[in-house]
Amino acid sequence: MKTLIKIAWRNVWRNKLRSLTVITSIVLGLWAGFFTMALTLGLNEQRMDSAVKSYLSHVQVHHPSFLENYNIKDVLNESEDIFSSLKENPLVKAAAQRTIIAGMGSTAHGSLGIQVLGIDPEEEKNLTAISASLVKGTYFSEIKSKPAIIGQALADKLKLDVKKKLYITFVDKDGNQQKIKLKVEGIYKTASSIFDGANIYMKREDLNKILGSEVAHEIAIICHSIDQADVLKAELLEKFKKDKVETWSEIAPELGYADEMMSLFIYIFMGIILLALSFGIINTMLMAVLERKRELGMLMSVGMNKSRVFLMIMFETIFISAIATPIGIALSYWIIVYFGEHGIDLSIVGKGLENFGVGHRVYTYLPVSLYFNISLMTLIITFISSLFPARRALKLEPAEAVRAL
Repeated sequence: MKTLIKIAWRNVWRNKLRSLTVITSIVLGLWAGFFTMALTLGLNEQRMDSAVKSYLSHVQVHHPSFLENYNIKDVLNESEDIFSSLKENPLVKAAAQRTIIAGMGSTAHGSLGIQVLGIDPEEEKNLTAISASLVKGTYFSEIKSKPAIIGQALADKLKLDVKKKLYITFVDKDGNQQKIKLKVEGIYKTASSIFDGANIYMKREDLNKILGSEVAHEIAIICHSIDQADVLKAELLEKFKKDKVETWSEIAPELGYADEMMSLFIYIFMGIILLALSFGIINTMLMAVLERKRELGMLMSVGMNKSRVFLMIMFETIFISAIATPIGIALSYWIIVYFGEHGIDLSIVGKGLENFGVGHRVYTYLPVSLYFNISLMTLIITFISSLFPARRALKLEPAEAVRAL
């Protein structure tokens, strides 16, 4: 067996150009596949991270009917009890109560449907990245009378700036139309222009004074890890049965579905690339068998049995893959890590990415487990590919093969 392996290794390098061409094609195929997967996963991770940090959180608690029509009457039944229990829960990193109303924001330049979130500035600072996303103004520190933080997209549409006035019209719990005058203190910009154009933040104490009662429509929670969301949900449902508890994937099912489908897409995509590479390997090795037809016939004539010929051709194919796979993975890993730290500037399509909920700079991301799984897939497909040329060599008749040109 040792001699057979040596012969197979030497055969790989007998035609260096052909072997290097196959090795290069496998390396480039793996690199293209890994990088495309890393870019796709990076986009999905950034979209989800942006949603969690701006509005989604890991877990949210509402009145059972609130999310159906955002009715101002559908307040949390046990908000204080829930919020108190969250402060002592080891799974919870940050939590905040919010009062939410839907209405119409207007200025002299136009009006738009918006959502007003009444927040506690300090609680919200630990929960979302809004305070760190300010591009102009300050975060609830200068203006004393009904300050508001608005999105850049909304400011552009209504031609608003810091210290300008914004009027909010909404219907209160008694069905009467109310109007609030806010003063813009800060303008924020997140990765999603859609979110920025529809959400306004104001102090919860100011909003509750206008509503005439101390109410909360939502409790948003960030866990130490996104994987803890389901565990926390189960705990809260067991303790508080009057309100509705949902994880991020239930509130935004399109994000949850994309996250579930991504792993399946990755394996299908890499399977297609590796299948295409396998045809190149099969074609190359079949050519090698046909070119060495006379040589193989002589080997069989002097006593090498067909099983050894079969193994020799298989070893040659596996050696090519064993050389190419580590190089392809190392190259992919280096490039993915580099762009994972520095990002890829896609400002040329920035508007579209903002609508998708992703920033101008995309960072590649690929879990380490995928490198191992794809490497295993490559070796398995290479092994299967080696069977076809090896089987072709078995069909050679020694007497006919030695007479071949």
